[in-house]
Amino acid sequence: MKKGNFYLMPEGEKGQEIIEKLLENQAMWIERITSFGSKTPEGVWYDQDTDEWVLLVKGRAQLEFEDGFLLDLNEGDWVFIPAGERHRVTYTSFDPSCLWLAIHMKKPGERP
Repeated sequence: MKKGNFYLMPEGEKGQEIIEKLLENQAMWIERITSFGSKTPEGVWYDQDTDEWVLLVKGRAQLEFEDGFLLDLNEGDWVFIPAGERHRVTYTSFDPSCLWLAIHMKKPGERP
């Protein structure tokens, strides 16, 4: 058995991001991400081979997609990002820091 408190946020400095893997099995993994005013470096895009469902639990953020679409997120907003959908984080709030719940779903037959 594993347990924890999702809302117990780690300490961090401005511009830092902490990713904690909470659970993983053959089909998916779950992460808690804490962003302290961080963003994806210029010119870098996430291009994942897994589907990702993300919930912004706390804070404010903005995602940019390769087609130029900007998505503003507030507390409680979620987004499903299909595998291969290039995206980046252009903004996360520092006060309050962002707390994310991310679920990555592997393709059938894929192993960790």
